[in-house]
Amino acid sequence: MATGKTSRTLGWILMGLVMVGLVGFGSTNFGGSVGSIATVGDTEVDASRYARELQSEMNAFQAETGTRVTMEMARNFGLDQQVLSRVIATAALEDESRRLGISVGDKNLRDRIVDIPAFQGVDGKFDREGYTFALEQSGLTASEFEKSLRDEVSRQILQAAVANGIATQPVFVDTLYAYAREARDFTWAAMGTDRLSTPVPAPSEADLTGYYEAHPADFTLPETKVITYAWLNPEDVIPSINVDDAQIRALYDERASEYQVPERRMVERLVFASETEAQAAADAIAAGEKSFEDLVAARDLQLSDIDLGDLSQSELGAAGAPVFALTEPGVTGPHDSDIGPALYRMNAILAARETSFEDVRDDLHGELAADAARRQISDMVAELDDQMAGGATLEEIAQSHNMRLDTINWTAGDSDGIAAYDAFRDAAQAVTVDDFPEITLMTDGGVFALRLDELQEPRLQDQTEVSDAVTAGWTAEKRMSLLADQARALIPKLEGGESLSSLGLTEVVEQDQEREAFIEGTPPTFMTEVFSMDVGEWRVIESADTVILVRLDAIQPADQDSEEATSVKANFAAGTAQEIALDVEAAFSRAIQTRAGIELNRAVINAVNAQFQ
Repeated sequence: MATGKTSRTLGWILMGLVMVGLVGFGSTNFGGSVGSIATVGDTEVDASRYARELQSEMNAFQAETGTRVTMEMARNFGLDQQVLSRVIATAALEDESRRLGISVGDKNLRDRIVDIPAFQGVDGKFDREGYTFALEQSGLTASEFEKSLRDEVSRQILQAAVANGIATQPVFVDTLYAYAREARDFTWAAMGTDRLSTPVPAPSEADLTGYYEAHPADFTLPETKVITYAWLNPEDVIPSINVDDAQIRALYDERASEYQVPERRMVERLVFASETEAQAAADAIAAGEKSFEDLVAARDLQLSDIDLGDLSQSELGAAGAPVFALTEPGVTGPHDSDIGPALYRMNAILAARETSFEDVRDDLHGELAADAARRQISDMVAELDDQMAGGATLEEIAQSHNMRLDTINWTAGDSDGIAAYDAFRDAAQAVTVDDFPEITLMTDGGVFALRLDELQEPRLQDQTEVSDAVTAGWTAEKRMSLLADQARALIPKLEGGESLSSLGLTEVVEQDQEREAFIEGTPPTFMTEVFSMDVGEWRVIESADTVILVRLDAIQPADQDSEEATSVKANFAAGTAQEIALDVEAAFSRAIQTRAGIELNRAVINAVNAQFQ
């Protein structure tokens, strides 16, 4: 009898696992009758099955996000469609299993049932009473549950037949590994514009026009919003705030510990098990036989482990007086501490520090005034909101509340003036010509409201408007072109036996550099260029303000047989095979769904969804 009670208790505890973990387990009453949400081939998808899967998905999402999930949220996230697709796919596999005659014998079914932990007693063996009790609580009969489990196992057999045996071909893995881990040896040097020996000529009108036409993006103004704003900043209010000396003095007294800091010592403390051990250690230091560091190391400690930081005399307790009696760094003790006799090493004397009221008066005044200004602005928000709701314009509230009124030509990325505030940039980004101004709070306690006066579309500026920029751009491009030509002229000399060093350049030799390597001082495309070169080839690679001369010295093939290579390739092969198997299984599922045909019962689906409102 006791065993029965125990198994029932265990059944209650594990009931949730049984309900969630087994496909097709149980039934739910929707409006007094159980219907099917769909038919796949000859197989009906029970409404309760869809309901349990949807509930499980919503619970999992809630556990992950910490937010209660409503049916409306589930629809917005597409959870209901994901669940519907999943149960349809499962039903299609079950229908195909029946069509192919795949079934599970009674013995195999029994073995599955007795292995389910929820149906086992405290002795780890199958408990018939616990099994019956669990099914009763879920509203299932044994035959319904066993049919569901039989269908699940048959489906798993079919899935295994489709996906098992898929392997990644070794030649595919070896080829990719060889590509990823191949390395290069190369020699290179950078040439800056200071080495340019040819002066940059003056551009002709045709040169400038050609450059302007070739780089329209450089001379196109972005979308610009002409915005009028009213802004009340705490700094604007501070001059009108009166703070009396009593308030300032009270704040000074409140922070007395910050302004009147007593003399302190930088101290380390090494604690011993007994007074005898501590005294022996002190004697060894006094005799010069051991240093304080030796004693710390002998205890397998680091100096950071015993560092007490900077302390006042009172904070050191019984050791305070002797430690503060030291006039220079040294060791004293043994002295009593809260955790036993200890040696103290004083490392530095920190003099007392006192800051007078007069020294900080202006700072405290400013702090109190700023706080009062923020409160004053906060008290205005409701009044400003009411005025704007009543139709007041930005110009009117700026005048009535002494707010700054200004206009800004704002583009995405601007961060000057009021645009330095995230709140303003967010509002400027979102505002349209149809929006009404609203009071918005700022992180420093200020407020603003804005209005979009005009939206200017992106515009290619006329060449005359940007003549200086066009000239500067052409000149920079021409300078780099001449520098690249000068570098290419050195290649015959390098091929003839000269070296980068003999030509006055700083030669850098790199070895075993892989494709993803970053070489400081080179452009982002540098390694891609290097990996496209032939051994012995010289090449000039242009950067923003330098050109690089590089020679490929050797190609280092990947070691396919190293311990690392074997591990990496094995993991990659296993992961790729699993992904391919999932793709094959998904393709198979879509194919059998198409062959079998799907009929959805939207009325029942909507009825199930309505239960979660």
